[in-house]
Amino acid sequence: MYSHLSTEKSVQNALFIGFYVSKSPRVLKKHPFLTLLSQISFTFVSFYVLLHPEMIHSDNIYWYGISAATYIVTCWIFIVVRWFHTCRAPKDQHSYIWPDRKLQVIIYSMSVLLLPYVLNPASERAWTMWKIYFPVTYYFYCGVLLFCFFGSVKQWNTWKTASWIAAFIATIVMAPFILDAWIPGGMMKPEVVRLWTMVATVTSIGMMCYSILAMWQVGHWMREARDENYSNPDDFPTDYAGNVWHMPVILTPIIWPAFLFDSQDLMAILNIFHSIFNMVLLLIVLPPWRRAEFGIEAEPDEQEENDWHDEQAEERARKIAEEIEAYVNKGQGFLDPHLKMDNVVEHCSYSRTYVSHVFKTHFGGFSRYVNGLRLCYFDNYVAQHPSVTKDAAAQESGFSSYTAYYKAKDRLARDK
Repeated sequence: MYSHLSTEKSVQNALFIGFYVSKSPRVLKKHPFLTLLSQISFTFVSFYVLLHPEMIHSDNIYWYGISAATYIVTCWIFIVVRWFHTCRAPKDQHSYIWPDRKLQVIIYSMSVLLLPYVLNPASERAWTMWKIYFPVTYYFYCGVLLFCFFGSVKQWNTWKTASWIAAFIATIVMAPFILDAWIPGGMMKPEVVRLWTMVATVTSIGMMCYSILAMWQVGHWMREARDENYSNPDDFPTDYAGNVWHMPVILTPIIWPAFLFDSQDLMAILNIFHSIFNMVLLLIVLPPWRRAEFGIEAEPDEQEENDWHDEQAEERARKIAEEIEAYVNKGQGFLDPHLKMDNVVEHCSYSRTYVSHVFKTHFGGFSRYVNGLRLCYFDNYVAQHPSVTKDAAAQESGFSSYTAYYKAKDRLARDK
């Protein structure tokens, strides 16, 4: 009796809070994005309760459905906002920016296949599909979400083949479970389900290895980002990398026990965590809400450190500085919005160690020097083209967006 009353009270509280947040003028004014999410969630939960009024006087089975529905709703909120709310990209850099957006939308849209469990969480076939879906696909999704964005910066073609193979394997393994859950009466016999579950377990381990490979590679690229290899902060969004990188680490202790111990309670907890991560990731990938990148300065190179104190070293540094000036400043290399230190090294006669050292000692650092030139160009460009928009002026000046311009200007002001 007590559990029934507390369940009823929980439903009432949840609906009241959702209604208040979605209708409160104060909340609406200060947090329009939160209000949008609340309205969608409130509408969905209300609709679900109307379809299943017996849930108020029932055990936990319908709460499994609610947690699953929350996950799917946040996936589709992610899809809608990510697709329609995005900054305009320069047409000549279209392929650089959009692969991440398209692949994210495709990946998150796959959640619609899980609807049978939301509509009937008591179905054994629907539950089997749901519990197998995450170990098989989640690690694959994480790997692709890492590779697809940073691959466009770091030669996505290198990893495209491996990702297509992983996608094909995940599709083949999941297809029978999805069809079995969607087709009335099912299509697989119990012994086939057991056999295919073993196949899914082995596949999940393989997908986890694929995710580990992506995490290792992106971890290497994150270290490069800390070393000021990128002139534009948006070229390597370290917050995005860090959050996607940490998600499988945090969720693995829940994914595998929920799958191996056939626990709907653990899976409900996993669904809530997934929903939270979906919203956190959405806020990160939207440019207006991006958090500041890692504020870690590159450590001095120790290699050949004692080679910089004689006359020959001074002559070498002067020559490198001239080569840097010729390419970055006089050659207007700074107008390339995706200029990296590696690009500058290719136009110099010395190794990256020497070029990096000269940037620090003669120019105050790679990012500082390049963005300083861009800021001066921006001011001149705006003065010569008073009718141009700030966003267009920023892109003409070598920034990936006006947001990147503002960040660079703010950082240089703080460094003075």
